[in-house]
Amino acid sequence: MTKDMTGFKIYFRNGETWTIDREYIGDLWIRQVTISYGRINGGDFQKIRPCEGIKIEILPEADHVQSSDINLGGLELGMFARALKYQDIEKMSILFNDGSSDLIYFPYLDKETPGQEGLDNQYQSTKISKDNRLYIVIDAERTVDDIYGDKF
Repeated sequence: MTKDMTGFKIYFRNGETWTIDREYIGDLWIRQVTISYGRINGGDFQKIRPCEGIKIEILPEADHVQSSDINLGGLELGMFARALKYQDIEKMSILFNDGSSDLIYFPYLDKETPGQEGLDNQYQSTKISKDNRLYIVIDAERTVDDIYGDKF
């Protein structure tokens, strides 16, 4: 039996999640995934997979909340509107057909918010295209306009 990717589970910094089935993912590139070992927030040592960046196209059919996700922002806005309003994607699990997953961490730098810790990621840019597809780029050097500018 081969191990096939079945979808992604996106984790927002505020704790909300969004599960996207494979058939609703268009263009995709996760750049330079490495493996590190460490502790996060004082927990146990674990394998950590940071990446240099991601670019992803998500089809309109994914603009909903699955019952396995508890997501108040998505229920109120729809997931595309939620991803546009809050630029706070922190990590993503790649889900496989054998029930396993790999957790990938994205580059993340809080936007400057005087007097408080912000949730929005300076490296994330998100837009909806003319044909209602969501494009997300999380990259320290390039934006969604740099990569997908002809779609808007």
